[in-house]
Amino acid sequence: MPRNMSFLECNIGARGKFVRLVLGFFGLIGSIPFIFMTSYGVIDNNLGMLIIAGLIGGGSLGIFEGWSGWCVARALGVKTSI
Repeated sequence: MPRNMSFLECNIGARGKFVRLVLGFFGLIGSIPFIFMTSYGVIDNNLGMLIIAGLIGGGSLGIFEGWSGWCVARALGVKTSI
């Protein structure tokens, strides 16, 4: 492995970090109603668990990206606007 290769090198600015952090928290908070709707049987258990896992996973990834300053999409070469 080359010596100059740095993992999780910061590839987003302060504004991008803030947006990812805030959206990550919204993702985690947004999973709470789906937890209740799934546990009380308002929506199907399999669908509810899939939505909950997506919101918690995506929210956690957003918080990690905001905290670390490293964006997965940018690391893969996707040009993001923020």
